[in-house]
Amino acid sequence: MKKKFHKYRKYKIIFILSVVSLVTIEISLRLLFGLGNPVLSEADSYTGYRFQPDQKVVRFGKRIEYNQYSQRSKPITLQKPKETLRILMIGDSVLNGGNPIDQKQVITEQLQAKLKAAVQPTEVLNASAGSWGIGNHLGYLKKFGTFDSDAVILQIGSHDLTQPTSTSERVRNDPNYPTLPPLSAIQEAVNRYLLPRILENTNFNPFSNQEIPHISSAQVDQQFQKNMEAFKAAVKLVRDKKIPIYVLFTPNRYDLIPKPATPPYKPEFRQVLKSLQIQVFDTHEAWSKLPSNVVATYFRDEVHLNEVGNQAVANLIFQRLCIQQTFQGCSLALPGHTP
Repeated sequence: MKKKFHKYRKYKIIFILSVVSLVTIEISLRLLFGLGNPVLSEADSYTGYRFQPDQKVVRFGKRIEYNQYSQRSKPITLQKPKETLRILMIGDSVLNGGNPIDQKQVITEQLQAKLKAAVQPTEVLNASAGSWGIGNHLGYLKKFGTFDSDAVILQIGSHDLTQPTSTSERVRNDPNYPTLPPLSAIQEAVNRYLLPRILENTNFNPFSNQEIPHISSAQVDQQFQKNMEAFKAAVKLVRDKKIPIYVLFTPNRYDLIPKPATPPYKPEFRQVLKSLQIQVFDTHEAWSKLPSNVVATYFRDEVHLNEVGNQAVANLIFQRLCIQQTFQGCSLALPGHTP
């Protein structure tokens, strides 16, 4: 009888220690990394998908906020406030920044800070989501309009030129696009981070986020032409409202390192921009003139920029818009400018 009691007590202690360990891990993952409370997405017939509105979370120590229009920006009024300069930027994960970038360090926030300091009250809106393509940009403009903006800037990466429009298929099916919070932080850590790492080098990987399958050169060319039609439609939509439109062209790391190379279809895209008389903020061209060791400090991976890279982009846009006075809404408000 005494032996059975000791055996029962042993299992009870193991059970209690297991529960305490799980609770400790759960609390630690939530407090230290923000797991268990991910940014949520939703399917959308216009944009394919977008981030659910009105979200504020902290992930890996980085603050992330989405307003009522799924923009990584503070809440706004639909009509622009008086005496305020408003710029709408639309793009993909490069513009968005994702979990590794704090709200204050995304391109739009850094540009907004520079404009506020030098010009006037300013709002730079960030409408973006990971893997959005040019067709998704058009969908956002069709759904929400231009928000009474003074200018619109489309961020287009070198890979976007031939990327198909992303659909809602990944929503709920990809752990990176949840629609509901997970049951626990431990569940999210396993499903979103641990399993993909374990399976990434195997033939069976249900979490693969590869979105562009192998296609022929003819199909790539067709996709580029299709994207240009979507781009022209977006330009027309903006210009019909008498709003100037610009393009921010962002390269992948391998377009610049170890040495600069021209991304596929960039010359053709520049011809389209020239025919439409659209000014481009070309970070690929600007950074091609810099030492590779400097450019390397701008990237956190092969596609995405870090805080330093975001600052470099914001500086370039501010230089072209305001210092060189290519945007009337900015130049007229610069200190010392005489109309």
